[in-house]
Amino acid sequence: MSDNKTSTLANAELGIMELLWKENSLTARQIREELYPDAKTAQHGTVQRLLQRLEEKGFVQRDTSQPVLLFSARISRLEYAGSQMESLARKLTEGSLAPLITHFVEEHKISKEEIQRLRNLLDELKDEKE
Repeated sequence: MSDNKTSTLANAELGIMELLWKENSLTARQIREELYPDAKTAQHGTVQRLLQRLEEKGFVQRDTSQPVLLFSARISRLEYAGSQMESLARKLTEGSLAPLITHFVEEHKISKEEIQRLRNLLDELKDEKE
């Protein structure tokens, strides 16, 4: 199993993860029907390969305790987003998240509610250190 903290998801893999984050657990057939509802050809093999890759990367786990295999996410959307932000910061800003956050604030990409949430988190951290 790979370290999902450093792995990036391809678009097709991310599509599966979006479904699993939304639905908690699904069968391969349910995933296939959601991703390819109007497919003219069978996409079973494609979905199986994607699920296998996601499992190898450490993003997906399979539950074999039921009569049918169920797949679920091993990490949350927030954990994945955080790891991608950290990776981007390492690549672009020598590991600092401050320039990224500053950019989003200055470009009005963060709502007032999100800014307040950040303030609250910073205040909590400040109180813990004092």
